[in-house]
Amino acid sequence: MATISDGDTQTAAPRPHRHLPGEEGTWVLILGDMTVFAVFFATYLYYRGEQPELFAESAQSLEPGFGVINTLLLLTSSLCVVIGIRAVRRRRTRLPPALFAGSLACGLGFSAVKFVEYRELLSAGITPATNSFFMYYFVLTGLHFFHLVLGMGVLVYLIRVSRLPELGARRLAFMEGGACFWHMVDLLWIVLFPLLYLVR
Repeated sequence: MATISDGDTQTAAPRPHRHLPGEEGTWVLILGDMTVFAVFFATYLYYRGEQPELFAESAQSLEPGFGVINTLLLLTSSLCVVIGIRAVRRRRTRLPPALFAGSLACGLGFSAVKFVEYRELLSAGITPATNSFFMYYFVLTGLHFFHLVLGMGVLVYLIRVSRLPELGARRLAFMEGGACFWHMVDLLWIVLFPLLYLVR
């Protein structure tokens, strides 16, 4: 611990307060989800190593532009959530609902792009049964999309709660936990995008 000396007297410098956002249970959920995805990622990489030519050739059927757009949408969405939570902590009542709504709009945009991408693949006759690569592609992106839908439900909650005139400590903790869950959705996509679309 750092000390401050004043002649012969030494006093301990106060430690800065460290705040863990959200409830402890939220972090158990997030870390559990990330562990499950880590296992999926490791399994995908293992089988990719077993069939590198098949996986590389199949990945060329994907359109990286869709992935880039969705990455930008989720990064923008996470930025809106960060600014929104800061505004809530500073007790600004007008800004957070608009920011959370903007984040939700980005999530809806992600969904629309993903539906277009799925439709193009299915129209080309590509399904999870096509080969190992596309089986993992649909499983991984489908699981991520499921979390995205849950996250958009969380954003609706953030919009509603941020409009309240008063927020207690417990409600603020729930909001912070919801924001962390949304950031996890963003982080998972940041790993998925290069893993599926860019790695050759």
